[in-house]
Amino acid sequence: MSPRAVLVGPPGAGKTTVGGLLAEALGVEFRDVDADIEAAAGKPIPEIFFDEGEDHFRALEREAVASALASFDGVLALGGGAILAPATRELLAGHTVVYLSVELSDAVSRVGLGAGRPLLAINPRATLKYLLDQRRPFYEEVATVTVVTDGRDPEEIATELVAKL
Repeated sequence: MSPRAVLVGPPGAGKTTVGGLLAEALGVEFRDVDADIEAAAGKPIPEIFFDEGEDHFRALEREAVASALASFDGVLALGGGAILAPATRELLAGHTVVYLSVELSDAVSRVGLGAGRPLLAINPRATLKYLLDQRRPFYEEVATVTVVTDGRDPEEIATELVAKL
C-alpha cells in the first residue's frame, strides 16, 4: 500500500486545501499528517510545541509520516517541516511526491499572522522567509512533481495535478 500522492511544501502552499480537492477528484481519501499527530497526542500542535517542545513534536511527526506512508493509499499531506528529517526524506523515495511551491508574498497572505502555527508566532514574515529559504532545497530533493501555486486558486492547482498524476 502506498499513497497516490504525497503533498509537501511550506506553510501557505495549500497542502490541505489542494490535497482535499485532489483526493476528491481522484476518488480516494485525504489524510493530513498534522491531524494524525494531534489525534495521537490528544491536543493541538501549538500545545505540543508549548508543552513538550519542537523536538518532541518532530519525533511524533516522523512516526506519523512513516505510519501513513506504509498504510495509506490516498492523498497524504505532510506538515511543512516534515522533510527536515533525513529519515523522512529517505522514506519518501519511490513515492509520488508533489511539491506545492509558493513564494513569500503569497504564503504570507495565505497564513496571515501565523495563528495556530507555532513556528510563526514571532515575526511571522521574517520567520516564513527563513523557513522558505531553509526548506526549499529539501522540498526540491524529494519532489517528483512540482507545481507553482502563486496567484492560483486551489481548484486550478488540483486540476493540473490530476492531469500530471
